[in-house]
Amino acid sequence: MASLVDRMMRASKIEVNLYEEVEADKGAMGQAISVVVIVSVAAGIGAIAYTGISGLILGTIVALISWFIWAYLIFLVGTKLLPEPETKSDVGELLRTIAFANSPGVLRVLGFIPFLGGIIVFVTAIWILVATVIAVRQALDYKSTWRAVGVCIIAAIIVMIISWLLFSVLNVPNPFVPSVA
Repeated sequence: MASLVDRMMRASKIEVNLYEEVEADKGAMGQAISVVVIVSVAAGIGAIAYTGISGLILGTIVALISWFIWAYLIFLVGTKLLPEPETKSDVGELLRTIAFANSPGVLRVLGFIPFLGGIIVFVTAIWILVATVIAVRQALDYKSTWRAVGVCIIAAIIVMIISWLLFSVLNVPNPFVPSVA
């Protein structure tokens, strides 16, 4: 089995073959979970000045849950709503490929640096988005990158609606929507 660091570097370089490799490697689930934990801890360290240690712990837990929900929604949209004739996938393939697509997020550890940290966090978000589209295209065996973009957009809209409903029902402020107080 390939090393975790090697796979994360290749994922960060958006090597298409890496996404095919982890899609097929059912034994890579442990590595995939490790990537999500490493990236969320790095982001937590980068934001610790703003969130404290509780933000680091809660952020890691939320990242793991979010990763699973995101992969499952992409699986449903990609295989049920927008499949191509060649589309054949399972949730595990998407969990593995999407986890590795988050690899550039380790750079968020630098988020605490005044001014530069915000730029790094923004750039890594775009980088992860591009890698996720490629991961989705490969995991769902799409010929079209645009179809993968569409699947990601539809899944993101579903996540936003669920988030809005959840925060509304719980009557707590939604951290994804600016408050108008």
